[in-house]
Amino acid sequence: MLKGKHILLGITGSIAAYKAAMLCRLLRVAGAEVKVLMTPTAKEFITPVTMATLSKNPIAVEFYNPENGDWHSHIAMGEWADCYLIAPATANTIAKMAYGIADNLLLTTYLSARCQTVVAPAMDCDMFCHVATQENLAKLRECGVVVLESPEGELASGLMGKGRMMEPEQIVEAIDSLLSPKQTLAGKRVMVTAGATVEAIDPVRYISNHSTGKMGYAIADALAKRGAEVVLVSGKTALATPQGVRRVDVLSAEDMYEASVKEFESADCAVMCAAVADYTPVIVSDSKIKKNDDTFSLELRKTKDIARELGKVKGARKIVGFALETDNEQVNAEKKLAEKNLDMIVLNSLRDEGAGFGHDTNKVTFIDSTSRTELPLASKAEVAERIADRIEELLK
Repeated sequence: MLKGKHILLGITGSIAAYKAAMLCRLLRVAGAEVKVLMTPTAKEFITPVTMATLSKNPIAVEFYNPENGDWHSHIAMGEWADCYLIAPATANTIAKMAYGIADNLLLTTYLSARCQTVVAPAMDCDMFCHVATQENLAKLRECGVVVLESPEGELASGLMGKGRMMEPEQIVEAIDSLLSPKQTLAGKRVMVTAGATVEAIDPVRYISNHSTGKMGYAIADALAKRGAEVVLVSGKTALATPQGVRRVDVLSAEDMYEASVKEFESADCAVMCAAVADYTPVIVSDSKIKKNDDTFSLELRKTKDIARELGKVKGARKIVGFALETDNEQVNAEKKLAEKNLDMIVLNSLRDEGAGFGHDTNKVTFIDSTSRTELPLASKAEVAERIADRIEELLK
């Protein structure tokens, strides 16, 4: 499963550290090479000898070996790793990660690592549910850290609730999915629209919006990694094309309409994530409009509703739409779902902190004809994976 992958396993001072032994063993069985970092407190829960034996590598705890001066380079370890997995991750370590505190080798390595970081929280339910911990986890998600779910169950304190560390078998599955995604969409063709459209007023000025294209590009990347043939119809953005994705650049809403209609002809599914202008100028001036009067009127006309037009001709094909709302969010999203003949709509509200344009995170609700699924604030990469899961279900 993970043959040839380099996993840097960080262990912090939690009673759940005993699970790190099985986790390390399972990672090795899956074919990964494992190196282990431990905080000084973690040694009180599980010994470095145990972890060195299971990982087949020396354990690093301090910045250097006081006996011979050997330096443990946090930079070199971060460069070596394909994934930095911190399991268990205590509330204390999560807080320090969120605020960039680097007072031990494990944390310093986190700040210098260029690979994907994954944390598996482990703490008592009151600590996990505390607003400070939840805010810290949200900060980590915004930085692109993958936060594994903390299942509900019996805790070391004897209480019942959330805060348990995810079981080692599930963690290995999550890491495998992250680093070696299955080709579950092989043979499927998906069109994704992304970015902002630009509606010219004259050769200098235009009407547009604040979309960066991050969400659509993350979706295209997630789908391509699962083996789908992805065509990305992209409006204005500064983002690089995801690997394995064919990109079609467009500028105006009319350009996006024409490209989308063409690409949808051979698609199995369309994901309509672009921020398309609702209106465009009736007349585009051939020369720059001079500033003369105190007021200036610009006549606009409606653009074509791309999702609605595709919904009319989709047949057995599937369409996932997006709704960015500020008022009556769910009502408006459900209305779009029905009127545009969509199979699912992804709702996000500008009222939610960390969601919407420009952020690396998003907070969305999946709405279809039978269900409503609200997701917590997560990185756009994580949201894209959840959307890819839903598309897999739609295309079965």
